[in-house]
Amino acid sequence: MTQLITLTINDRTYDLAVPANRTLADLLRYDLGLTGTKKGCEVGDCGSCTVLLDGRPVNSCLVLAVQASGKTVTTIEGLETDEGLHPLQQAFVDHGAIQCGFCTSGMILSGKHLLDGNPSPDEAETRIAISGNLCRCTGYQKIVEAIRAAGKSTQE
Repeated sequence: MTQLITLTINDRTYDLAVPANRTLADLLRYDLGLTGTKKGCEVGDCGSCTVLLDGRPVNSCLVLAVQASGKTVTTIEGLETDEGLHPLQQAFVDHGAIQCGFCTSGMILSGKHLLDGNPSPDEAETRIAISGNLCRCTGYQKIVEAIRAAGKSTQE
């Protein structure tokens, strides 16, 4: 059984017929080719599939596409502009916060949600904000530094 949904992804509106059991992660990756959203554990533990749904971070592997109908989704692809990388993306590059890259999209989107509400988070606030995202490579310190630096750069 399919259902008709309408949602806005990265400032573009889509009218789609999707199976009722289709996850938002699968819709993004396989139907729309937005492969920046990674699929890791598929049970909501790793955060690699994190996207912003109406501005809030969610594990897209746990959200059905039909639940996103009428909402706005931001993926990692939606952060880059014609001028280049989003300041948070650039901070990850500048601070060496990327190793294998598998967690990066989810980390950046969780960081964006934090900075949207608090452009000057302390280290503890930053660590709490990314606590739903697992990284197996960096030890988190460079990720925390990148997020905090991006917040400072937007205030200058």
